[in-house]
Amino acid sequence: MQKRMLFKSRWLPWALMLPQLTVVLVFFFWPAGQALLQSLQIQDAFGTAPQFVGLDNFRDLLADDNYLASFRITAVFSVLVAGIGLGVALLLAVCANRVMRGALAYRTMLIWPYAVAPAIAGILWLFMLSPSIGVLAYALRTVGIEWNQVVNPGQAMALIVMAAVWKQISYNFLFFLAGLQAVPKSLIEAAAIDGASPWRRFRDIVFPLLSPTTFFLMVVNVVYAFFETFAIVDAATQGGPGVETTILVYKVFHDGFQGLDLGSSSAQSVVLMAIVIALTIIQFRYVEKKVQY
Repeated sequence: MQKRMLFKSRWLPWALMLPQLTVVLVFFFWPAGQALLQSLQIQDAFGTAPQFVGLDNFRDLLADDNYLASFRITAVFSVLVAGIGLGVALLLAVCANRVMRGALAYRTMLIWPYAVAPAIAGILWLFMLSPSIGVLAYALRTVGIEWNQVVNPGQAMALIVMAAVWKQISYNFLFFLAGLQAVPKSLIEAAAIDGASPWRRFRDIVFPLLSPTTFFLMVVNVVYAFFETFAIVDAATQGGPGVETTILVYKVFHDGFQGLDLGSSSAQSVVLMAIVIALTIIQFRYVEKKVQY
């Protein structure tokens, strides 16, 4: 029987929720409202003389080829980060779930990258793939691959994808490992007795039971690729060469804080927020139907 909590005072529930509501209002709704207001204005470099211009900032964005190109770059980057990140994390979690000796040390090593700041992750991979001193660049040269992300757009994209995936791998790994350990062993043992191969047991039993975890991580990784990879791009490539790694969130920073075009930057942040909200709604509206809870 479900127990219902009844408060004697009608104000007590609101008082208990007040700290959380305050945090949401101050750190989400207030900045979002400011961005929406500034997207309809143009300002000087110091933001002291705003002028209302309606939707002109949005019209200018649609006429900017570099901004339209950043959509394609962000889409490619997000698909690679989410796809590779989830695939590698699932593989590592399956391996960790089978390890008997040294399991704690193995799992601890896989969790370490989550403690690294995104900017540090970008710098680490930048050093390892530096054309002159990077150990990975030297290893690639020995097999005939000349690595130079400064002039090669594909290699620059690969660099920020590897750094972003490595930074997020621990988060995905922990959720997948917890999901694997929650799979009933009786189902696996019954399938093994019936002669199902390890791959078929994973495909028909384990992976469907992991679908809620996979769906949740897919949403989190898409949001991560859109919003939280700015520091990696800034530290590793600064959007170059040219604008080949300028994803949407980095262009917001570049135009707003380096170009001092606050109106355009605010309009870009509004568009970015709308895209992420739309993607999240689509994922929950259509993809969630294929998830087995």
